[in-house]
Amino acid sequence: MNKTSLFLLCLVTFICYQCNSQGNHVKETLVIEGRERVFYFKEPAAALSEPSLVFILHGSGGNAGNVIEKSKQLSAIADGENVVLVYPEGYQQYWNECRKAANSKANLENINEEAFFDAMIAFFKKKYAIDDRNVFAIGTSGGGHMCYKLALTMPRKFAAITALIANLPDTDNMDCTESKIALPVMVVNGTADPLNPYNGGMMRSGDFIMGNVRSTDRTIEYWTTLAGHTAPPVKETLPDADPGDGKTIERYTYRSPGKPDVVLLKVIGGKHDLPGDADVYLEAWNFFKRQQRVP
Repeated sequence: MNKTSLFLLCLVTFICYQCNSQGNHVKETLVIEGRERVFYFKEPAAALSEPSLVFILHGSGGNAGNVIEKSKQLSAIADGENVVLVYPEGYQQYWNECRKAANSKANLENINEEAFFDAMIAFFKKKYAIDDRNVFAIGTSGGGHMCYKLALTMPRKFAAITALIANLPDTDNMDCTESKIALPVMVVNGTADPLNPYNGGMMRSGDFIMGNVRSTDRTIEYWTTLAGHTAPPVKETLPDADPGDGKTIERYTYRSPGKPDVVLLKVIGGKHDLPGDADVYLEAWNFFKRQQRVP
């Protein structure tokens, strides 16, 4: 194969990847404080009635295509569930979340993420008449940290969040003003995660420094304390749908009348990845449905 043919093959492969991961989704751009911010969404195949809105956030260094592919099972049922799925992109692939030590440009330039999410909510309120009482967010790794920021700083705009492979920043690394308002939260963390240590500690990946995070137990305690839970959680062991992956999942549910739910999916043996025993995006949506606000 000559160099020209190889170049054309690589170009076609790249274009096809883009089509597969983002081509079926509408790309939109908003200008926030002079910076272009991008998000994608899949147009509903049929008219929806005051749908819920779910943001799905990629991890640090990623893009919308990463999570569009991973959440395809949720996407397949979105119309029937009366929900619009939105895939925003971070600023230069990163989010300005609450980790003070993070040395991404999003953090160093103090990108106004709250304004971005406010503008997206307004966009979908106008386009699809979404029910703005039922806005949710799922985020992976750095996207999980962005979800924590939404819960900490915009709790009146979000009905619940799910953070995947992410612990709250430790107190010495917290760079957000905390609202201290209780919110339903689900956390999915692996016990053998070398990057987001289950028992807390320093986060670092090469030259990307993220500072200390709390343990998963302290992260859950933060949200259960805000919610006012005093009883122990209900523990369940999920079916081991993928015995070959060396992982199992335990679910711990804190639920009391009149209090926001807090749920931990503890992935025994899980690393900095998503488990094969459960589709965490479907788990998140089922969690969100239980938290939906009604008049």
